[in-house]
Amino acid sequence: MMDRRALIGGAAALAGSAALAACGSGGGNSAESAAHPTSLVFSILSAENQSNMEPLWQPLLNDMAHAVGVPIRPFFASNYTALIEAMRAGQVQVGWFSALPALQATRRANADVVGRIVTANGGTSYNSVLIVRRGSGITLDRVLACGKHYSFGIGDAQSTSGTLAPLTYLFAPRNITPTDCFSTVRSASHQANFFAVANGVIDVATNNSVGLVFAARENPEIAHNVETIWQSPPLPESAILVRRDLDPALKERIRQFFLTYGVGTGPDAVRQQGVLRALEYGGFQAADNSYLDPVRLMEASTALAEARRGSDQQAISRAQAAFDQVQREIAAHGTHPQ
Repeated sequence: MMDRRALIGGAAALAGSAALAACGSGGGNSAESAAHPTSLVFSILSAENQSNMEPLWQPLLNDMAHAVGVPIRPFFASNYTALIEAMRAGQVQVGWFSALPALQATRRANADVVGRIVTANGGTSYNSVLIVRRGSGITLDRVLACGKHYSFGIGDAQSTSGTLAPLTYLFAPRNITPTDCFSTVRSASHQANFFAVANGVIDVATNNSVGLVFAARENPEIAHNVETIWQSPPLPESAILVRRDLDPALKERIRQFFLTYGVGTGPDAVRQQGVLRALEYGGFQAADNSYLDPVRLMEASTALAEARRGSDQQAISRAQAAFDQVQREIAAHGTHPQ
């Protein structure tokens, strides 16, 4: 979920790397130590900044450590690539990933989905949005007219709602390339784009529905300066991933922890529900890698649209074949784009 509120910056990235090195991987270099680590590192995409997020996540990690019988150390990454690379290197064994980085982690970081986020209102999806400064007079029709009249803030290249969704659902179907449409295009975190629009630094930016909820909670006066002019179809919510080489019994304890967290009516469940509310979560549901099929289809659809803008028929044929293959696999899985 909080991939949509990532704080991107060189200083933050260095701080995140130092924190990961300090806590260690807990996994060693051998297959045996990777399967049976003496501690686990849980990666979290930082929202706003680590000092704001750590108090929200630490109670859940404390409960997780008690449930699975292994100490848990957090790793607050400052961008999507850092999350993927840390898990690929075995420095992280468990993590919370938004949809597109989760898909990349299943491909490149020896990871599998074990659960999905349920939002505070019981939903399992969210929306990409396009935001402008309130009272600016900028409408969606004016944005789509292009002409390089407006500056544009897009998300991290690995962001589902900040980049992939607006390309898939808004720009590609209209044969629009942002760099050809806007006067300037800059890539930044959702938080940076939010403040840039609110303060009139840029005209239009991507964001997402959950990120705006957090922004309104943390900065209500500034949030009042922002309005939404476009919303995407529903996107898959975030997921919990674990490395495939963990001991199966440990992986199952991790999975069961999330599936049962905050469930029930006793005092402990009520306390856990309070932890979830602070994170804007309602709980977790079982999921596997097929949960990410809608994102695979978005990728393939965007690649096909990009190929069609060119004149290389072989490239178009390859992109069409890849798109058709994803559709067949989704049909075989029995999943449907959200």
